[in-house]
Amino acid sequence: MTGNRSQLTAGATLLATLLAAAAPARAQVVTAGPDSAVVSTPPVTDASRRTAKLFGIAMTEPSKAGLLAVMLPGAGQIYNRKFWKLPLVYGAIGGTLYGEFFYQSRYKEYLTALDDFANKRKPSGPNAAQIRDSSYAVRGLRVYRTQRDVFIAYSALAYSLTVLDAVVDAHLKDFDISDDLGLQWQPTLIWMPTAAVTPGLSLTLTLNNTRSRRPLK
Repeated sequence: MTGNRSQLTAGATLLATLLAAAAPARAQVVTAGPDSAVVSTPPVTDASRRTAKLFGIAMTEPSKAGLLAVMLPGAGQIYNRKFWKLPLVYGAIGGTLYGEFFYQSRYKEYLTALDDFANKRKPSGPNAAQIRDSSYAVRGLRVYRTQRDVFIAYSALAYSLTVLDAVVDAHLKDFDISDDLGLQWQPTLIWMPTAAVTPGLSLTLTLNNTRSRRPLK
């Protein structure tokens, strides 16, 4: 009798294990208390997120967009089909790079003029007439060096923003933004620990992420 009971217990344990392994979703308690609910949360694997390829390597679309934007400014926006952003990308990066090169050229010109004054030579260059003496050259060096460093920071910021924009766009483009977003409302009862059960209204908004159903690119 004891042996049969042990066999039944082992069989029930094995059956429960197989059912748990075969279940496509996991049960999770959302809240605690009388109004607690148990919902199914299907596991999300890394393979389901890798819906794009770059150089034969499977990766997520945001990762691909970010890497393309790092390798070539604007490539991430092209991948996301946001062509209207290209003038903004190249305008921001081109404008900051132009400022950086402009102040760098002026800085080098004043540095050369300062060296000319130290060696008793007459300064040469497009703005040589404005550089009256060595003290003026030193002040110019400080001004143009500061402006050059500021535009280097601007260039890095503009480049980083273009990469961030590509990654964010890739994250958002897979969500359903059609007219029907699955908004539902229905009467419900709200349970509050410090008050009686109160009638209320329940709103449910469902956003569909279609990334796992997209083919590899």
